[in-house]
Amino acid sequence: MRTIPTRPIEPADAPFVVAALVASWGDTTVVSRGVEHDAARQPGFIATIDEEPAGVLTYDVKGGALEVVTIDALEPRQGVGRALLEAAIREADRRACWRVWLVTTNDNVDALAFYLHCGLRLVAVHLGAVDTARAIKPSIPMLGIGGVRLRDEWELERSFVEPVP
Repeated sequence: MRTIPTRPIEPADAPFVVAALVASWGDTTVVSRGVEHDAARQPGFIATIDEEPAGVLTYDVKGGALEVVTIDALEPRQGVGRALLEAAIREADRRACWRVWLVTTNDNVDALAFYLHCGLRLVAVHLGAVDTARAIKPSIPMLGIGGVRLRDEWELERSFVEPVP
């Protein structure tokens, strides 16, 4: 697999970032664990193929944890998502964060498999969390991938500390 370069988002990337977010999320607002984010205003990374933007990841750092707010590859299964996730993990390490975490919805089994393959662990299932998110962002659809009813958030993480037995 080829190496996909990544770099921090720069102000000149704003049109690409907004377009990618709108294409994936309907707008730039993302709700995770009941918190509203304007993903276009978050720091993040751009992945490139042949010097052209191929994907974007946005993140938020709070309490020593880096949350991946969005991750979008324009062409799936090309290594873009992995490159972006690895960039976020390096950033978390640089900032001495204790974990990298994210949520996905109960319809997104391909993403679940991807994150597990990348070394994240499923640490929680938040039942009914999408209904809570929908109260904040009413445009979240009722049905997701494959017509599955959107209900729950799956929380995944890569921890940098060993759990206490």
